[in-house]
Amino acid sequence: MARENLEQLMAVPQGKFILERNPVDKHLQAWDAADEYLLRQVDELDMVSFRPSILIVNDSFGALSVALADYKPLVMGDSFLSRQGIINNLRINEIPEHQVEFNNGLEKLNDRFELVLIKVPKTLALLEHQLYCLRGAIGVETRIIAAGMTRAIHKSTLQLFENILGPTTTSLAWKKSRLIFATRDETRNEGFSPYPDHFTVEADREYSIISHANVFSRDHLDDGSRILIENMPVSERYRHIVDLGCGNGLLGLVAASLNPQASILFTDESYMAVASARINFITAFGPERCAEFEVTNCLQGVADQSAELVLNNPPFHQQNTVGDAIAWRMFVETKRVLKAGGELWVVGNRHLAYHAKLKKLYGNCEQIASNRKFVVLKAVRQ
Repeated sequence: MARENLEQLMAVPQGKFILERNPVDKHLQAWDAADEYLLRQVDELDMVSFRPSILIVNDSFGALSVALADYKPLVMGDSFLSRQGIINNLRINEIPEHQVEFNNGLEKLNDRFELVLIKVPKTLALLEHQLYCLRGAIGVETRIIAAGMTRAIHKSTLQLFENILGPTTTSLAWKKSRLIFATRDETRNEGFSPYPDHFTVEADREYSIISHANVFSRDHLDDGSRILIENMPVSERYRHIVDLGCGNGLLGLVAASLNPQASILFTDESYMAVASARINFITAFGPERCAEFEVTNCLQGVADQSAELVLNNPPFHQQNTVGDAIAWRMFVETKRVLKAGGELWVVGNRHLAYHAKLKKLYGNCEQIASNRKFVVLKAVRQ
C-alpha cells in the first residue's frame, strides 16, 4: 500500500484496504457495515474461487470494487463522485484502474453475470429501475445479494426484488445491516421500468419535463425551484449561465427562455440528471440553441471567470450523509467560475443559513425573495 491511515483502513476477508470518501472527509468512513457484511458473505460462499463474472451496483466509494478488483468487476452506478472515489481508492491501494469497468446505469448491460452485488440505494425509484435493467443480464444460476443498513431496508424494498426478479429472503441483522438474497424467476417478465417520469409545468411558458429514476423531484416541480423560477434574473449582461446541480434542468430552461442571448451550461454529478436536462432542453428549444451538458463534480473542469450568472439549488445530503459540505464546495467553485460582477443566485431552506456562508465567502449577500420555508439569495463576485 502506498500509505496507511488506520482510521480509514477496511479489514475484510479479501484483505486490508485504505479507503477515502469523495470529497475527502477524514471524519467520515468510506464504507459501512453493509459493505463488510456483503464481502464476508461473498467469502463464505467461496464463489470467487471459480472467478465468476461480477456486477457491482451502487458502490459508494469503492469498498466492494477495490476488495474484488482481482475479479475485474463491472460497476454500475449513477454517481460521478462515486466513480471518481472508486478510481482514487484503486490508485491508493496500487490496483490498476483497468481492473474495474463502469456502467452509468443508462447503458444496456450486455454481459451475463454469475454474481450480482447490490448496495440498496436511498432512492427506491433508482432501485426499481436497476432491477428491471438486471433482468436481461442474469439467469436462474446467478447469485444475487443486496446489502444495506437495516433502516434502509423496508417491506417495499423486498417487494421490489420479489416482484421484479423472483423469490427473495433476508438475513439476520449484523451491526445494524442486513442482506437480501434474490433468485431469478424467468417466468416473471411482466412489466418494465416506469422511468423516466414525465410532467408538465407552467413557468414563463409550458415545459414538458422528463426525469430519469435518480433525479431529485423527478415527477413534480419542487418548492425551492419554484420560488427561484418566480424570481428568475433577467439581464442582457448574462452571456454564459450555469445551472449548477441541474437535476432535470428546469432552472436552466427558464433562464434560457428569459435570457435568449445566453448560452447555458448544465452540470450535475448524476449521469441521469444530465441526461434528463439534455432531453428537456432539446425538447424546449430544439438542437440549434446553444447549451453544454457536463457530468462532473460541482464545476470541476469549467474555466475560471467564464460565467456571468450561476443558478444553484444545492443538495444538503450525499447519499445518507446530511450536511452543507456540498453546498459550500459549490459556492467556492462558483466564485472561481464567475467573472467580476458575476452573480450567484441560490435557493435553500431557511434553516441552512446560506446567507452567512455567502457573506463570508463573497463579502456580500442580498435576500431576493422568501417564504415560510425557502429563501432566494444573491451574492456578487467583487
